[in-house]
Amino acid sequence: MRIDALVRESARTLAEAGIENSRLEARVIVGEASSTRIEAMVAHPDRELDVSSVAFARALVERRAAGAPMAYLVGHKEFWSLEFAVTSATLVPRADSETLVAAALAFASDAARPFRALDLGTGGGCLLLSFLSERPAAWGLAVDRSISALGVAAANADSLGLASRTAFVCADWSQPLAGPFDVVLANPPYIPRDEIPGLAIEVRDFEPHDALDGGPDGLDCYRRILADLPRLLSDDGMCFFEVGIGQAGDVARLAGDTGLKVAGIERDLAGIERCVRITK
Repeated sequence: MRIDALVRESARTLAEAGIENSRLEARVIVGEASSTRIEAMVAHPDRELDVSSVAFARALVERRAAGAPMAYLVGHKEFWSLEFAVTSATLVPRADSETLVAAALAFASDAARPFRALDLGTGGGCLLLSFLSERPAAWGLAVDRSISALGVAAANADSLGLASRTAFVCADWSQPLAGPFDVVLANPPYIPRDEIPGLAIEVRDFEPHDALDGGPDGLDCYRRILADLPRLLSDDGMCFFEVGIGQAGDVARLAGDTGLKVAGIERDLAGIERCVRITK
């Protein structure tokens, strides 16, 4: 079957399933299934594909039409201009979270300083590894209670050449840690439990629920982390929390109740309050 014919067929199936940008996604899927770059597909649309590539592409299209995130299908996702492996054990990295990386780098502006960084609930490691990629003297500790997620994070650290400056601990938040850390990054589960059934299918049915469920009000994990933050943060350190829409004020209030200070709130590219910065 020719590449252009398979792309048209795939795009039609995806469009019928309500997938936006169906032609672009079709090209990505066909390219992934046939190990063909999109540029080559455009330049040689009449190239014939073997039977196995066609079958693989059709299987991926069926999964995408059923709601599976594209990142899970192709096994990778770009974040902070870096390529991260992604599996169903981790959330799909989102551009919103780059707000935390930008804020942490602005705070840790001295590239020669050996900052000690901690990433709580690291998932695939995109926050910590993006930070370390820009600060060559820093080292980091990635914590997650999912051993499968830590395996993905460790693989990403290795592929990005950051394994020598990264350690991994399987733990329930910060329970076994002593600190202190100069930079603490955290994107904890923050979806109120009752709202999970109303999420988009590709999130609700495919991404790990443990990484979504923030308890009855979405703030349970912030309470857990904030309780330990005074001993985890160095005297001049800063914590960077990702928060959901409308949660920045609540997290700021919880921080104040713990005796911590809110240094500022950063908005993402959509103008949503996305990152709460906290100090001692």
